[in-house]
Amino acid sequence: MGNGSNVQVVGFSSIEMGSGEGKSSVELRDESVSGSVLTKGSMFSMKEVGESFGRREMWRRVMDSIKIAIFSDKINLLIPCGPLAMLVDHLTHHHGWVFFLSLLGIIPLAERLGWATEQLAFYTGPTVGGLLNATFGNATELIISMYAMKHGMLRVVQQSLLGSILSNMLLVLGCAFFCGGIVHPHKPQVFNKSNAVMSSGLLLMAVMGLLFPTVLHFTHTELHFGKSELALSRFSSCIMLIAYGAYLFFQLTGQENSYSPITEEAIPDNDNSDDDESPDISKYESIIWLSILTLTISVLSEYLVNTIEGASIALNIPIAFISVILLPIVGNAAEHASAIIFAVKDKLDISLGVAIGSSTQISMFAIPFCVVVGWIIGVPLDLNFQLFETATLIMTVLVVAFMLQEGTSNYFKGLMLVFCYLIVAASFFVHIDPESIQDKPTKP
Repeated sequence: MGNGSNVQVVGFSSIEMGSGEGKSSVELRDESVSGSVLTKGSMFSMKEVGESFGRREMWRRVMDSIKIAIFSDKINLLIPCGPLAMLVDHLTHHHGWVFFLSLLGIIPLAERLGWATEQLAFYTGPTVGGLLNATFGNATELIISMYAMKHGMLRVVQQSLLGSILSNMLLVLGCAFFCGGIVHPHKPQVFNKSNAVMSSGLLLMAVMGLLFPTVLHFTHTELHFGKSELALSRFSSCIMLIAYGAYLFFQLTGQENSYSPITEEAIPDNDNSDDDESPDISKYESIIWLSILTLTISVLSEYLVNTIEGASIALNIPIAFISVILLPIVGNAAEHASAIIFAVKDKLDISLGVAIGSSTQISMFAIPFCVVVGWIIGVPLDLNFQLFETATLIMTVLVVAFMLQEGTSNYFKGLMLVFCYLIVAASFFVHIDPESIQDKPTKP
């Protein structure tokens, strides 16, 4: 009995222990399985939270970028004029209103294009940044010129580029001198005379390139009639592009950036310029905005060019006045504002970089570039800007060179330059372009 009971007790206890061990192993398996399920669930939830956070962060950055690019400047209130111009064109086909609204719509886009180029220049360094400014600094004028060339409006190409030079040298520089002199009346504002003289020399070289084909045409001294003038224009354009490339290389490598026309918004002295030393958006955001703005300006430029002739008839304004005066004011809106701001801050070297530098870009890069592009696509665009326009350019370059020779400025010099621009504007308002049928008084 004792032995049997002992066996039973031992067996019972062993059974209980076995059942306890089996239960604990099952529980452990259940706990391990449930633990693994919880771990996977937590991993999925964390992944979903991460993706949701990433999407929110991306949308936040997008909204911040849009806020900085679109809603940070009061001039951007004119942006809706662009879509409104498209709407008016599709509903009414009233060329006068479409042209006017397209002009207003391009103004803030041109300003934002310069801003996006400046933002990208923070990341690319001075050399690439200079090339970017050289390319996009006058992108609006180039885009309008390309569309005008596409539609065979060669005189609009010539006159709009000429008007940009006149506007920058007389109106933009004149307003900068005038406002700077008013804000600082008790001391003359000074600028780097040697760099100003160099820019004046480049402008005189551009005048030479435009003058000789014009003289060749009007004196009827071409070796091969109808061919020599075009051949000379294309050869001179290639030389001007090479000269401008050498000028860019010299400015980027041989100067201390005290005045550089290709980096218009760069500030030479780093004192009190914290706002200009850090970019507002990232590099990729700058590239995206640069692409969006260029595409938008291209679309609006097509509407603008398509309605020039209709607007000329509807508003009874010569195409020469529209091309030389109205179109350049739109393209130079950004330069106009920044030149005045820098002059008021007594940073006159930068104002000269904006005004004279932009004129140098157009005369030595944009004009010959359009001639070469026309050569490639079979459009006979030449440097014969006609006698009236060429004479206007010569007098403008001489007047500005005379104003810059002392290396100082005051409000009276600025006032004289603005008055000169008003005379030029009035002259083109009463000027009949012999090469443009629309400018001839054929209708009653």
